Amino acid sequence: MNIEQVLQEAITCAIKELYMADAGASEITLQKTKKDFRGHYTLVTFPLLKISMKNPVQTAEEIGGWLAAHSPLISGYNVIKGFLNLSIAPTVWVSLLEQINTTPEYGFTPVTEDAPLFMVEYSSPNTNKPLHLGHVRNNLLGHALSELLKANGRRVVKTNIVNDRGIHICKSMLAWQKWGEGETPESTGRKGDHLTGDYYVLFDKKYKEELAALQAKGLTKEEAEEQSSLMKEAREMLLRWEAHDAATVNLWKMMNGWVYAGFDETYSEMGVTFDKIYYESQTYLSGKEEVLRGVEEGLFYRKEDGSVWADLTPYGLDHKLLLRSDGTSVYMTQDIGTARLRFDDYPINTMIYVVGNEQNYHFQVLSILLDMLGYGFGKGLVHFSYGMVELPEGKMKSREGTVVDADDLMVEMIDTARETSKELGKLDDVSAEEAEAISRMVGMGALKYFILKVDPKKNMTFNPKESIDFNGNTGPFIQYTHARIQSVLRKAGDQGIALPEKLEQTIPLSEKEEGLVQLLAEFETVVKQAGAEYNVSLIANYVYELVKEYNQFYHEYSILKEENTSLREFRLVLSQNVALTVKKGMSLFGIDVPDRM
Repeated sequence: MNIEQVLQEAITCAIKELYMADAGASEITLQKTKKDFRGHYTLVTFPLLKISMKNPVQTAEEIGGWLAAHSPLISGYNVIKGFLNLSIAPTVWVSLLEQINTTPEYGFTPVTEDAPLFMVEYSSPNTNKPLHLGHVRNNLLGHALSELLKANGRRVVKTNIVNDRGIHICKSMLAWQKWGEGETPESTGRKGDHLTGDYYVLFDKKYKEELAALQAKGLTKEEAEEQSSLMKEAREMLLRWEAHDAATVNLWKMMNGWVYAGFDETYSEMGVTFDKIYYESQTYLSGKEEVLRGVEEGLFYRKEDGSVWADLTPYGLDHKLLLRSDGTSVYMTQDIGTARLRFDDYPINTMIYVVGNEQNYHFQVLSILLDMLGYGFGKGLVHFSYGMVELPEGKMKSREGTVVDADDLMVEMIDTARETSKELGKLDDVSAEEAEAISRMVGMGALKYFILKVDPKKNMTFNPKESIDFNGNTGPFIQYTHARIQSVLRKAGDQGIALPEKLEQTIPLSEKEEGLVQLLAEFETVVKQAGAEYNVSLIANYVYELVKEYNQFYHEYSILKEENTSLREFRLVLSQNVALTVKKGMSLFGIDVPDRM
């Protein structure tokens, strides 16, 4: 039973009976009643005044009176300045809890074979450095969005495009070739992506030293950059790679292999997976083919130096480079080729790119270029644009080696969770093995929740210390509430108390209990809204509100010691479904919730 839908139908009948008129859905505005007022739902009467031809208070009183007399849903009402606050009968909440209790997947829509297919691209790492905090937000958002789409009945293909070629890759390769002395992940005991990243940082250091030496001889910064032998070598290496030079390709394969092994470890620890991985080295040629076709068809143009450009001034933009003068590709070229290959591989209905908001222009241009090239899917691309993530100390820079490494961050989060849990006595009654599993759950839950609770469109500051707190809007607070409920249910089982599917209908419920059932029922609506808006933070905010309200109920009302058997059963069933809803909500984020804590 959807109470809001039934209530809306009853209000429609009331308006027809009272005013001999039909009211459209847009004119019936229902809201959740504010906490300061009595009631569950509030009808805003102002859109109905043209129909009633009366003032707001009179209109509200008449509709409220009709509903109280004719609808079994309504147990009472009150009017505040034209706002009609409606109280739902206690028996309705009991029936609704029964319905939720017998529907384990309540709030989730099953995925069918003919459901629309969404492809979600996320991660998109470069193979010249390990994953960092920015990648963590990207991966967590992409994974959560994919799970949210599935919960809304969509088929989903989770995909990754690995940027495994280009001048940045050559910088790491050249630095290793010059100064690596043959070291490997095995010889150093260092993860392959970290080792390769060290050489990317080393290249930048040596490059800056070279520029400083040239500028000391009287050259300008621009002249020094032009004469840099190190950058020249990197460019020449890229050209050799594109020409399939065997030695260069073998070096590239070896170092990329190190990085992929490192990435796999990081993804596994993060709980992130992909259904299909594309590689820029395999897609950029398709992009070049499309760009050259565009030149032949007069869609794009060549400059005298041989570079290829698109004139986007008719779209209110500028001219966009598509191929450099030496024939090498840019990111846009690769994305054109990847898009074509993806739509060849899958019957995609919607393609979503999870990429930071600094690339808003890039995806605006990609959409236009694909449309110019005659691909109907061009206009339908979705850029899931999200804000940057920083630390309290400020921005991170990969070249300077000042990024927060994803691996180090996850280890730190788990260590901090272990220490905090021990200090608070959360691990006193569990085995060492269970304590370690809980520490991992809490540490990773804290990281994921802290990042995903923020509206994706907003920039955010990640504070590890704030994220691991067993009070407030944090993952550990939610996890602890789940464990608390499981403890209550275990004790009920130990006392031989069975949870029934059918509940006594005439239980005297408190406002807090009715409010909790109302919140549980809203899970379905929140999942749909979050999916429609591509906003995973709505799930986090909902789950936090649910556990906050439950904890207030827990402290104010007895559960196992309640003498009224029917009321005790109701509270246990209510608790069980709060726990299940918390588990389902957090599962969308890849967050596990412990049964003991």
